[in-house]
Amino acid sequence: MERGFREKKIIQTSVIGIIANILLAGFKAVVGFVSNSVAITMDAVNNVTDATSSIITIVGTKLAGKQPDKKHPFGHGRVEYISALIIAGLVLYAGITALIESVKKIISPEEPSYSMISIIIIAVAVIVKIVLGLYVKKSGENVKSDALVNSGKDALFDAIISSATVVAAILYVAFGISVEPYLAGVISIFIIKSGIDMLRETVSPLLGERNDLELDEEIKKTVRSFEGVRGAYDLVLNNYGPNSHNGSIHVEVPETYTANEIDKLIRDIQEQVYIKHGVILTAVGIYSYNTSDKEAVEIRKRVTEIASKNQYVNGVHGFYLNKEEKSIRFDLIISFDAKDRRAECAKVSKEIEKEYPDYKLYVNMDTDFSEI
Repeated sequence: MERGFREKKIIQTSVIGIIANILLAGFKAVVGFVSNSVAITMDAVNNVTDATSSIITIVGTKLAGKQPDKKHPFGHGRVEYISALIIAGLVLYAGITALIESVKKIISPEEPSYSMISIIIIAVAVIVKIVLGLYVKKSGENVKSDALVNSGKDALFDAIISSATVVAAILYVAFGISVEPYLAGVISIFIIKSGIDMLRETVSPLLGERNDLELDEEIKKTVRSFEGVRGAYDLVLNNYGPNSHNGSIHVEVPETYTANEIDKLIRDIQEQVYIKHGVILTAVGIYSYNTSDKEAVEIRKRVTEIASKNQYVNGVHGFYLNKEEKSIRFDLIISFDAKDRRAECAKVSKEIEKEYPDYKLYVNMDTDFSEI
């Protein structure tokens, strides 16, 4: 997806959200004041918060689009995550504020004064908010914007708040039962939980998540399509913002390849991966494999069999046997499910060493960065 189109879509969606929320806030503020309803008034404040969230999304998107500079050579894409973090904080703040106000009204209740017109206005607002929330959330998922997704979720929660307000108003008008502050209190707890979940989801990419499974496999498939490349391993993807990745990978090539052939292969791989997937491979490491030694092929097969018996070994790669040095080198992919990954690696290494005591083993514990 082109950066320009993505930015335009985020800003367009955010502007729609700002306009809709300002109009809704105005209507609800008037209705809340006239009917002396704390729930409707809080609902209006919620809409103002949503409009603020949309403004933050626009500012974050603009800042994230800035070109790389000396201080930030990888660009400013992570600003979008910070924007999403701020929005999640606003949602959490709104939930806590709503809970405090609800408790106050429970302790010191005030009689609301609803009219049929106010109920109809809030009911219409519910429909508008649901449509807006679904639209913003879907747009956010399409352009991979956590800020938009969070704003959409917030809007849908607002719709639930408004729905509860309508129910409370109907109960009061029909039966004289005032449940508004209790209902607002319950809803505020759900908003607080939503804010915490949003914070957790937004912090995760900032900490560094595993590779996206689909992108991981697509890149490896592209790399394996080159003549001479028998395998693609150790793909590391560093996320510098939505749709912005730098990374590295190892490829397995014949031992007979010259430096010139390897150099050309690396450059071709980097070019194709960027063209097809928009990922910059800053490094392509090389594993060599035995091409004509049948004994080496058999030993590789046996080593793989021994390693595969361990439940925490996800694979063996980078295997090379050097008869002159009497050495064997390879990588063991150890699962994160193992309590002590290094201990498992050492255990497997010893088992293989017993099988081939005449060879010096060089075993590297490796990681699958796309492991589920």
